[in-house]
Amino acid sequence: MQHLHAYWRMEYIEAPKYPEGNNPFTALPKLDDATAFIVHRSQYCYLVLNRFPYNAGHLLAVPFRAVTDLPDLTAAERVDLMELTILGEKMLRAALNPDGFNIGYNLGAAAGSSIPHLHAHIVPRWAGDTNFMPVIGRTRVLPTSLEVMYQRLRAATAGLAAKTEDPR
Repeated sequence: MQHLHAYWRMEYIEAPKYPEGNNPFTALPKLDDATAFIVHRSQYCYLVLNRFPYNAGHLLAVPFRAVTDLPDLTAAERVDLMELTILGEKMLRAALNPDGFNIGYNLGAAAGSSIPHLHAHIVPRWAGDTNFMPVIGRTRVLPTSLEVMYQRLRAATAGLAAKTEDPR
């Protein structure tokens, strides 16, 4: 029998389950960027590495304000969220050179939204990056840690992030 070591999964298993009213997407911006894995902040939204990614480099574009549906965003928030999604794509292209992307929203629990807070997924994809592990083994294999990916994105994309407004 072969063993697959996925040490990062324990963090997911032991992570606190957020009770109603304690939303991680509103709590993350209160932390320092490195602790929260926030790679960029704009006026109304922020880009953060997904702690439980589908693929290495999986980013989330998240409004600072707690909203659950696209029509709940102001016009300025919509523009900022789209600009940040584009910046996330550019960052991932510069840092990881993926072959493509999955970009989208899960709106509502039936659509897979586990936390009631609107956010866009920006998932880099490579030709042949899928295999039997998620289907048969119900396990994702990621080639690098969040800490390493955070540093890689920050280093490779400092110039891109400087082109957008950071309110701090």
